[in-house]
Amino acid sequence: MSHKTQLVSAIDIGTTKIVALVGKKNEAGRIEILGMGKTPSNGVKRGTVINIEDTVNSIKSAVEQAEGMAGIKMKDVFVGIAGQHIKSIQNRGYINTGGIDKEITKSDVKHLIKDMHNIPIEMGEEILHVIPQNFIVDNETGIKNPVGISGKRLEANFHIVIGHVASANNIKKCVDRVGLRVYDLILEPLASADAVLSDEEKELGVALVDIGGGTTDVAVFYEGNIYHSAVIPFGGNVVTNDIKEGCGILERMAESLKVQYGSALAEFELDNKFVTIPGLKGRDPKEISFKNLSNIIQARMEEIIDAIYFEIESSGIASKLGGGIVLTGGGSMLKHLPQLVAYKTGMDVRLGYPNEYLSSDSIAEINQPMYSTVVGLLLKGHEYIEQEETPDYVSVGEKKEAEVKEEIVKEKPVEKEPREKKKTGFGLFNQIKSSLGHVFDEPEDDAKM
Repeated sequence: MSHKTQLVSAIDIGTTKIVALVGKKNEAGRIEILGMGKTPSNGVKRGTVINIEDTVNSIKSAVEQAEGMAGIKMKDVFVGIAGQHIKSIQNRGYINTGGIDKEITKSDVKHLIKDMHNIPIEMGEEILHVIPQNFIVDNETGIKNPVGISGKRLEANFHIVIGHVASANNIKKCVDRVGLRVYDLILEPLASADAVLSDEEKELGVALVDIGGGTTDVAVFYEGNIYHSAVIPFGGNVVTNDIKEGCGILERMAESLKVQYGSALAEFELDNKFVTIPGLKGRDPKEISFKNLSNIIQARMEEIIDAIYFEIESSGIASKLGGGIVLTGGGSMLKHLPQLVAYKTGMDVRLGYPNEYLSSDSIAEINQPMYSTVVGLLLKGHEYIEQEETPDYVSVGEKKEAEVKEEIVKEKPVEKEPREKKKTGFGLFNQIKSSLGHVFDEPEDDAKM
């Protein structure tokens, strides 16, 4: 089966929206989006599922839209995972290979990675990703891929991502109840980074900041490796809530004001500019000053930026990030936000769009920062599948029509029975192969086929 025609499905379960995509790589290696579904997210708060039934209904709606547009039946999907329970650590491990003349094999590398699963973690937590940063063979450092090199001792530095077992299981449960199977759970900032960062930026040093509705995801890269990742438990929703409380208006009006007239820099707004919104039944319309609106937004965004910069500094390489900060996600579209981030951090800032990896045939709407994560999930999906030595993933869209019909007929009678799930282990070994190939608590309010 050619990877060029391999169909991949992805689902971004966010706090404000759920997006489902079906896509494939074209001859040029770019992603062509064949189907897209988007629906408001109900049942998710700060990136974590809090209502199974509501989340299932939202996922089902997005999936049906994407399937209808693509003309295929989705089956196995790559799904993003975030939430304030996510944390990352650095660790180092080693194994003895057996002899100074022995060549290091893929099995040796897998053995070393597998050892990382035995590190002590808190009760109720699980390792989601083990990502090798660099290898050391007999004290020779800076090795990207040790396979084939002769040596007695193999060491490596690792970036390890840890999350709550219950949160991961709830995501998989929701997807399973829609009749799909989770092929892999992928940390959302890693996916977003794949969609908007260049290899040159990762090599030079860069911080990816994905501002969603309920969470803000951070991933810091240097010399092509990830050094730090974190999920900050607030995003655009807290800004909307501040506007709602500060102006005494409904939440939907507050969101509309933020998107249409909001600015992250109050000094750019005039004192005599106002917007009039309808009053509640029997009440006069209300005038809201652009300046006041922006003051509310700026105050909250400065708090979020402080949290972002704390995470960047926690990486230990903040001074080495020549690529600065790349903002993406729906919250990054706030007017004058890049300027505020640059002012607060002293770093270069740009907006990240996933257009570099999308084919010209793709749906135009998808080339927006708010879709960076789901596009990244598709990219990661293709990457994982292509790295598999014996791929067993078969997209329904690639089967012959008769096979699809036969499968659907077979599945109909046992539709209510739980489907047998693949043991993916969150795709740890897939992540390993990919790598070798080369938060705060806040009051209420929160941000991913």
